Amino acid sequence: MLIVNPYASGVTEERVREVERVLPGDPGVRLTEHRGHATDLAREAVADGVEALYVFSGDGGFNEVLNGVDGSIPLGFVPGGGTSVLPRALGLPRDPVEAAARIGRGETRRISLGRVNGRRFGFNAGIGFDAELVRRVDALGRKPDGRRPGDVAFAWSAVRTVAARRGRYDTAIEIDGLGRAAFALIANCDPYSYAGRIPLRVAPLARFELGVDVVAPRSVRGRDIPRLLTYLLRGKGQIDNRDVLYGHDLDRFVVRCDYPLPLQLDGEDLGDITEALVESERDAVTVLV
Repeated sequence: MLIVNPYASGVTEERVREVERVLPGDPGVRLTEHRGHATDLAREAVADGVEALYVFSGDGGFNEVLNGVDGSIPLGFVPGGGTSVLPRALGLPRDPVEAAARIGRGETRRISLGRVNGRRFGFNAGIGFDAELVRRVDALGRKPDGRRPGDVAFAWSAVRTVAARRGRYDTAIEIDGLGRAAFALIANCDPYSYAGRIPLRVAPLARFELGVDVVAPRSVRGRDIPRLLTYLLRGKGQIDNRDVLYGHDLDRFVVRCDYPLPLQLDGEDLGDITEALVESERDAVTVLV
């Protein structure tokens, strides 16, 4: 089965036909119609015993599919969103047809997934800062064709988010076993995300085959931002810095918030939380690479 989100920024009818043409087995195409529909379609695919499940979507659709499968069938993620972090982090080309052709060769890799309060994520989760950013971008609304704003909107929203706080983030959470911090960035792989072609290396030790990593600045002031951005771009410095909490290859931890904070998983806003149980689901799914 090929699940397609027709509203993803890189999905067109022509590209769907091209992707379908290069995938093996003449997959049946199912279009998502509403939020959560990809999860239902993935469960249907598992129940029907399909040999492989392909997803042509952005990261939100990939996340929905991950929450609808049981690990019994291989998954192929075709990049159809503006960023498409998951397939890129797995080493697939950005071009959807090239990625589909690579997936069609049948090479597989077994990876772990993360979970927050029972919901799976493929590449990252955030409590506080980056979840607030996701929420700001969502508040911009969608384009007339139903697509989300692109990287420029994300960058501008990041600047506005930091400016609104005057670059100040005080301690607001407690991470069991690590300590107090301003916000938490939770990674299942490296890179954490991308800004256009630039990988954002929040947690440089994170790997798909391991447990989750967490990176959490103790507090942030305006003078700290250039240094933190350097860590982000170089993937160096955050591991041994006394002002940044870093937990590597973790199976389970709890984050307690001083007050309700936004939560995002794979770029999807999941509302405000006061407590998060973060877990690693090791050896969870087979992906086509």
